[in-house]
Amino acid sequence: MPLTNILRGRQLPMRRVLAVVATLITANLLACRTRSETQTGGGSNAAPTNSIASAASPTDGPASAGAPVDLPDGGRGYLVLPEGQGKHPAIIVIQEWWGLNDWIRENTARFARQGYVALAVDLYRGRATSDPGEAHELMRGMPEDRALGDLQAGFQWLAARADVDPNRIGSIGWCMGGGYSLAFATSEPRLRAVVVNYGRLITTPAKIDAIRATVLGNFAGADRGIPPADVRSFESQLKERKKDHDIKIYDGKAHAFMNPGNKDGYDAPAASDAWSRIDAFFARTLKAL
Repeated sequence: MPLTNILRGRQLPMRRVLAVVATLITANLLACRTRSETQTGGGSNAAPTNSIASAASPTDGPASAGAPVDLPDGGRGYLVLPEGQGKHPAIIVIQEWWGLNDWIRENTARFARQGYVALAVDLYRGRATSDPGEAHELMRGMPEDRALGDLQAGFQWLAARADVDPNRIGSIGWCMGGGYSLAFATSEPRLRAVVVNYGRLITTPAKIDAIRATVLGNFAGADRGIPPADVRSFESQLKERKKDHDIKIYDGKAHAFMNPGNKDGYDAPAASDAWSRIDAFFARTLKAL
């Protein structure tokens, strides 16, 4: 619930006001911190945006209009198809803690313009918000097993499509979605490529051993929820286990630096560089035969 709604029409003691403010601030700071070794999540103070930075918009031709789709076991998604006949590589797009909003839809269309069958899996199943407090509650209230089940349903749904090559499916996520992108890679050995954008990491050796996909990571050097030391530790474990990976820390950049709606942390040059890395990564891992 927004702070203005909490305080409107009430004369609260200053101690209560400060407690409310502290609760919302703490929720935002903890959103990307580890709740447990098996959980994924995270958020930013970036309000949802309705546009992608122009530097990140490809000109590979128009994609068909996106449409909502139903997935098995109550799952939902947003599908955008590329032009052209035959089998295409596919990408599962995973939301931030705001939900499947316009920015996620536009990113999904962006991949379709590049020739991928793009499916954004709606982990909140129809709910989205621009309020950090509500986003925090939506994330906390979402069962992890259901979220991973919805991603699995999305993968199976894509793999069964006549226009998808089931051997060339990848995933990408930001914040909360970045953590789920990585977590899904530990449970789906057929996933070929995974992108983690400042998402929660895993450190359990057995889970890292379970990763079969090639990993790309873009992280923020000034991220207090996922500090550089944790990223370097994760990268070291990938190296020790000879996992194909490419990890980059953007020094001095804040969490959610790729989202133009993050007025305090968006960084256009860093976002453009991250998008270039993502585009080249998927082209190498999913398009190359």
